[in-house]
Amino acid sequence: MAETAVPVGNSVTRFADVGLAILLVVIVVMMIIPVPTGMLDVLLAANISFGVVMLLTTFYVTSALDIAAFPSIILVVTLFRLSLNISTTRQILLNGYAGEVVGAFGSFVVGGNYVVGGVVFLILVIINFMVITKGSERVAEVAARFTLDAMPGKQMAIDADLNAGTIDEAEARTRRSNIQREADFYGAMDGASKFVKGDATAGLIITIINILGGLAIGVLQRGMEVGAAAQAYSLLTVGDGLVSQVPALLCSTATGIIVTRSAGEHNLGMDILSSLAANHRPLFITSGTLFAMALVPGMPRVPFALLGVLMAVLARSIYRESEVQRSGVERAQRHSPGAPQSQGAPGAQAAAAPGSPENVLPLLTVDPMEVEIGYALISMVDPGQGGDMLDRIGTIRRQMAMDLGLVVPPIRIRDNIQLKPTEYVIRVKGAEVGRGELLPDHYLSMSVDQNDDTLVGIPTTEPSFGLPAVWISPEVRDQAEAMGYTVVDCPSVLATHLSEVIKRYGSDL
Repeated sequence: MAETAVPVGNSVTRFADVGLAILLVVIVVMMIIPVPTGMLDVLLAANISFGVVMLLTTFYVTSALDIAAFPSIILVVTLFRLSLNISTTRQILLNGYAGEVVGAFGSFVVGGNYVVGGVVFLILVIINFMVITKGSERVAEVAARFTLDAMPGKQMAIDADLNAGTIDEAEARTRRSNIQREADFYGAMDGASKFVKGDATAGLIITIINILGGLAIGVLQRGMEVGAAAQAYSLLTVGDGLVSQVPALLCSTATGIIVTRSAGEHNLGMDILSSLAANHRPLFITSGTLFAMALVPGMPRVPFALLGVLMAVLARSIYRESEVQRSGVERAQRHSPGAPQSQGAPGAQAAAAPGSPENVLPLLTVDPMEVEIGYALISMVDPGQGGDMLDRIGTIRRQMAMDLGLVVPPIRIRDNIQLKPTEYVIRVKGAEVGRGELLPDHYLSMSVDQNDDTLVGIPTTEPSFGLPAVWISPEVRDQAEAMGYTVVDCPSVLATHLSEVIKRYGSDL
């Protein structure tokens, strides 16, 4: 048997699957087996480090699919953080000590005051839970809904570009795959945001339980005074809460950045700078406002004045750069070979303005052949709704090439809201050459005897040959065929009309 070739990467990625499996096993074991305080310090530092890595990684992605595994990463990180909470809780309640990291956050970061630490912890929880997590959850939900709703339109756009010849089949498959992956990603992010929200809630509940459990153990089992027990255990519990909330806040922020990166073209820093510094006028106005605040009696003058000077310098720099770019564009247009020259006094040469007709003439291209349809006929074209019109057009082009030796150019299909919902128009080089009306969920029935009116339906005219016909409902199709009528569906009517138009206007195509 032939062996499947496995790509060999570097030492980091080669054993990634094994490392992830070991990590998940370690996470589960940490919930059951006590972890030494030395190893606990390393794991807590690694948790904070990975939160920073997640946050900084989101700065450099330009599309959500660049980090498609982000929902799974959130799940693993949340599980790891909760297992650390269990391990630190066990050490605090058993030994009154949970390592140097928890002790440092409890004593140094909040100054050894458990009241201040509790207030800081609550503020972090409120920021994480009420602001970042809630907003990220809403954005992920809306993005998932809109992405799923937009899938049929995106699929139709890809099929239209494929029929027009602007992309090949491989590019079309890649785009369809990206659309599907994007919908799956935002759907997964909608669920992953619930992990982040639950993590914030669990952190608050765990902290409250730790404080109550520490007081009970200190007073009832160890005979400590209530104040001493509150000082010792509350300080350690608040330190543990801060250690877990800092990476949780970083993870929530990274989640919010990912779900809001909908239209970025560069990394986050470039997008923010280009958005805020695109116009110098807001910066000049802000500078003037800061100078005015510096002159208000009672206001600190130095901070506002320094910021006003900084804003003015930045605005001036952006203004000069925009002027240099504009003059360069004008000079390039003035000396370009295709720029129109005025015949008058010396120096009276005028460059073509960006909006002149000469610059938009290349855009005025006309498709060799196109079909405009009303919105009620879109289901015939959309493969997602069972439409096979695109396949029929491909068959028509192949049949024309084999039978007539005629290479039919790509046929563009587009919707036109100015048409009636059930109407279609066939154009050759922009000129209308055929028009018809189709009734979805009906069949077109034609009889050899033009005076036969025994079949009940909606009278009409067959668009290809101008024959009298009747639109009938699917329930009477079998009856019509038994009576000798020719019964065809709507896509067949349009395909027949297209074939006749191609034969009639083959010389123009």
